Amino acid sequence: MACLTGGPTETTLSVSAQKLSDAALERTKHQVTYNGAYYSIDYPNGDVPEEYGVCTDVVIRAYRKALDVDWQQLIHEDMKKHFSLYPQLWNAKGPDKNIDHRRTQNQECYLKRHGYQLSITNEAEDYRPGDLVYYGDIASGHVGIVVDRYVDGRPMIVHNIGLGPQCEDFLFSSRITGHYRFLPEVE
Repeated sequence: MACLTGGPTETTLSVSAQKLSDAALERTKHQVTYNGAYYSIDYPNGDVPEEYGVCTDVVIRAYRKALDVDWQQLIHEDMKKHFSLYPQLWNAKGPDKNIDHRRTQNQECYLKRHGYQLSITNEAEDYRPGDLVYYGDIASGHVGIVVDRYVDGRPMIVHNIGLGPQCEDFLFSSRITGHYRFLPEVE
């Protein structure tokens, strides 16, 4: 489904929200094969090969382009200080700069720990462009970015659920486990 305009007009987006929405939409122009394989990557600002990615890579790449935010460094530095507060699902003995930021559970832990959590509701107007929405009934977790495109008043989501980055009417398509607004201000 194509991303449509025509959503709520009374809400003015912050510069950061607009940039993130635009960067997420730009990600849909990239050919990306769904691949969550482990890669050894540079640090900081490391990335898996551009032609590969999963849902979290959409977030990582959009934030880097729009807001100069390095999820890899944010999560790695936080995990070095507070490893025991992060999910212990992978039998890791400590932080791993190559993969930790690519796990939805770690992204959510970081966002909760730093106060970016919002209420989960069934009201479309509570979800604004630039918001992150996490889902629990898809694989081991899923995330998408709310963008400034709408269908029937619902904001659309840019995510990668297997066919590369897509803009879809997905907001309420699965059980939402997290709703966050992490928008560092930029000029």
